[in-house]
Amino acid sequence: MSDHARHHHSDPAPGAKTATDPVCGMQVEMREDARHREYGAETYWFCSENCELTFEADPHFYASGNAAKKAPAARADAVWTCPMHPEIVRDEPGSCPICGMALEPVVPSSDEPSEELVDFTRRMWVSASAAVPLIILTMGEWIALDVRSWLGHQIAVYLEFVLATPIILWAAVPFFKRGWDSIRTMNPNMWTLITIGVIAAYVYSLVATFAPGLFPEEYRMGEAVGTYYEAAVVIVALVFVGQVLELRARERTGDAIRALLDLAPKTARRILPNGDEYDAPLENIVEGDLLRVRPGDSVPVDGEVVEGRSSVDESMITGEPVPVEKVQGDRVTGGTINKNGTLAILATQVGADTVLAQIVEMVAGARRSRAPIQGLADRVSSVFVPAVVIIAIVAFFSWLTFGPDPALAFAVASAVSVLIIACPCALGLATPISITTAAGRGAQAGVLIKDAEALERMARVDTVIVDKTGTLTEGKPKLTDVVAQGGHDETGVLSLAAALERGSEHPLAEAIVEGARARGVAAGRADDFDALTGKGVRGTVEGHAVALGNRAMMAELGISTDVAEQAADKLRAEGKTAMFVAVGERLAGIVAVADPIKETTEGAIRDLHALGLTVIMATGDNQRTAEAVARKLGIDEVRAGVLPEDKKALVEELRAKGARIAMAGDGVNDAPALAAADVGIAMSTGADVAVESAGITLMRGDLVGLVRARKLAKGTLRNIKQNLFFAFAYNAAGVPIAAGILYPFVGLLLSPMIAAAAMSLSSVSVISNALRLRRLDL
Repeated sequence: MSDHARHHHSDPAPGAKTATDPVCGMQVEMREDARHREYGAETYWFCSENCELTFEADPHFYASGNAAKKAPAARADAVWTCPMHPEIVRDEPGSCPICGMALEPVVPSSDEPSEELVDFTRRMWVSASAAVPLIILTMGEWIALDVRSWLGHQIAVYLEFVLATPIILWAAVPFFKRGWDSIRTMNPNMWTLITIGVIAAYVYSLVATFAPGLFPEEYRMGEAVGTYYEAAVVIVALVFVGQVLELRARERTGDAIRALLDLAPKTARRILPNGDEYDAPLENIVEGDLLRVRPGDSVPVDGEVVEGRSSVDESMITGEPVPVEKVQGDRVTGGTINKNGTLAILATQVGADTVLAQIVEMVAGARRSRAPIQGLADRVSSVFVPAVVIIAIVAFFSWLTFGPDPALAFAVASAVSVLIIACPCALGLATPISITTAAGRGAQAGVLIKDAEALERMARVDTVIVDKTGTLTEGKPKLTDVVAQGGHDETGVLSLAAALERGSEHPLAEAIVEGARARGVAAGRADDFDALTGKGVRGTVEGHAVALGNRAMMAELGISTDVAEQAADKLRAEGKTAMFVAVGERLAGIVAVADPIKETTEGAIRDLHALGLTVIMATGDNQRTAEAVARKLGIDEVRAGVLPEDKKALVEELRAKGARIAMAGDGVNDAPALAAADVGIAMSTGADVAVESAGITLMRGDLVGLVRARKLAKGTLRNIKQNLFFAFAYNAAGVPIAAGILYPFVGLLLSPMIAAAAMSLSSVSVISNALRLRRLDL
């Protein structure tokens, strides 16, 4: 419910003069006693104190009418889900109807502990305060505190009843509610077993206390019947200990999202048209606002620099530790840190549209997804609880029939221990808790995981296809060579080429135009401009037909390139792209462009090889140029002359041969290929991180991001396997031991209290192992 909705309003009287509340939009009667404020020679009227205070916090925003343009909020605090069953989504906290686990917010937004953690901590201490005297009453003789003999058996039993009953009837009630819900909804889970076990021990003890005559003599110890009050209470106390530790550990898995949310400042410094500046609430910033970012400030929203120069630390978004220089016209991302200069930026994306909000949403989405490897645990969990109940019943009657005296005491102890030690939660948490932690760790390193399946597949791929331009190289080609032919000079050849390319948007065209400008060569005007996809461009310059392109284009125009092929081949062998320039029907020369290889590329390819991946470069360049680059970098295979629409066919060809493919692309032109691959990896442009066809988005558009994604995937899958092994091994060993399988050989029978301690620690162990992913070296 909004703050505004908490207030009651009466409709204005008929005929009364009214005004519109600038905050909530309601009609307000303009009476002397009504709330109103003067601002900018205008009077504004308010329906409630809350609206008035909201207006006072940012009067310019509401007075200018921008409230109607307010962006959607970037946070989804009101959505709750189950960490074990992400398909369960609720708009308020509660318990999962399948497993009984406490729901947690999809996007954690507060450092305060959850209400359930506070409540369970209180119940844990109360239970522990009753458990200690109960243990002294029942086991004091082992530690030279034989209180039982001093009080007498009957008084000791009554005192146990008094201590245990409040714990069972108050502290353990949340467990019983979850246990009853599991039975009512036919979804037996851990709480089913705990409820049956605790109630069985307590009810058995009640009967033994107040109606011992109901038990046959052979089940008594003298005139008395053994009780299990201490077992019931200690079980409750230890389960609370486990739950508190688990809740604390689970809250730590959301630390990465909290850290991301904390990157955005609470306010932004708005610059008014008259030059005045003031701090406005971040949620009031709208697209088109002019904002001031001072040294040391966080950039509040995504925007474009319109004034100033500074270096910006983008490590929290991209994982790149080196600050990036920003000047007029450059984009800045909300949540990054302005280092040393003052910037004025124009807000371009705000609220839920910012890159930071999209990152948070992707991480939250990954937390809600399921990995295929979880399937085995799900199948086991579906029959686990009924099987444990059957084993407990078999153990009870086996001890009752074949056990030593007092047989009933042994039977109850073994049955309760079986029910309590079994831990389906360890199985259920094994995968999702690792995925949750991995998604947060990936976000810190600039690797965004769309869903758990993509992460698991990334761990299993054996081949990665990458583009050359912008991935292996800087993506900013530079003019390197001009070779004149047929009586033309270099200046004339470059001038003609630059005149043609002024009409093109291709990156190579920009390199030629910029290269001509840098060399002081004037570019003429080109008419009748025509671009031939994959071949080149042509037009008319100063009345002459001029063409610039590859060998295929020259052949199509009937122009021989034989005299220049040797020079062109030499340039290609150096990894440069050579383009022919023709005037009329004769070759005039060659211009060559090279895209510098990124400093990180060569080392990243070595790392990818070390991680077991074959690297294939798919590029639109000719074979000679592509092979030169591949040779220099140690790339395994080259596919040259590949257009964007050909990449999907390449992916399908390799998959048909049995390869498991990760395809890295720009998410727009390469969308079909990304969707066809086992894993689509989008190299983020910085504006839109949620690419529909990609399972993984890299905030750094280079191979370092790919290395990190592979390490994250391999580390996560290894962590999940460790969790599943522990969960299966724990239950496979714990249940038979609790049933007494070792008793005939070594005389060992677990007490229900030991079983409760083991069960509590099993889930905590799984979560603690998953939390190691927060320190995974990427």
